[in-house]
Amino acid sequence: MLRGAAAIAFYTCLPVPADWPLEFRGIARYAPLVGLAIGGLLAAGDGLLAAAQMPVLTRSALIVASWLALTGGLHLDGAMDAADGLAVQDPQRRLDVMADSRTGAFGAMAAVIILGLKTLALAELAQGRWLVLMAVAGWGRWGQVVAIGCYPYLRPAGKGAFHKPHLRLPWDLLPSSGALLALSGLYLRLNPAQWPLGVGLVLGGIAITTLTGAWFNRQLGGHTGDTYGAIVEWTEALLLCLATVVQ
Repeated sequence: MLRGAAAIAFYTCLPVPADWPLEFRGIARYAPLVGLAIGGLLAAGDGLLAAAQMPVLTRSALIVASWLALTGGLHLDGAMDAADGLAVQDPQRRLDVMADSRTGAFGAMAAVIILGLKTLALAELAQGRWLVLMAVAGWGRWGQVVAIGCYPYLRPAGKGAFHKPHLRLPWDLLPSSGALLALSGLYLRLNPAQWPLGVGLVLGGIAITTLTGAWFNRQLGGHTGDTYGAIVEWTEALLLCLATVVQ
């Protein structure tokens, strides 16, 4: 319970009672479940906007803006810093550039691309929007947990350093993996004719998350808190794009 509340406090801007004693060690295992909760809130908001007959593109833009607000830009900031770092040709300077709080040109471009892809892809979805919102937010953070457990952390004093010592794979992935599979299973039961979307999100989620984490590891020789955030953002954006193809 205390770790679950701590995960909400760490990964989102949702309020947590100030008098709750929070335990932040081991919260990474809850990240995909937090993602599912974020997706559920977004899906509820999307349903309300649809009931108000808001045009789909405007609705999608508001949902993406709400998405950013719920996380406080935590993951997008990491994606921007990672883009600035990887733009540097000298591998020895990449971590220093990523640690700089100032946003460079490549970071700004990455943010525009990610937010643009999310908005346009979401606007193209004609069915299963609630499933897609929950699935992409969950799988993005599932990939983050895989990266934490499988690859070295490059900054011993970094903000994400405390995750790795308290994570045990594959056991800590089992609850969230089961929840993500159950989500698609529920959708398939309710909409058997739309099986490509339910199956595609599972297969695409696993593939995109693992490949993205492996790619960052190859570029840097490990991961940082910034690349953890980048995995979330790029997985969400790319999986949304995939959903437009398999819907």
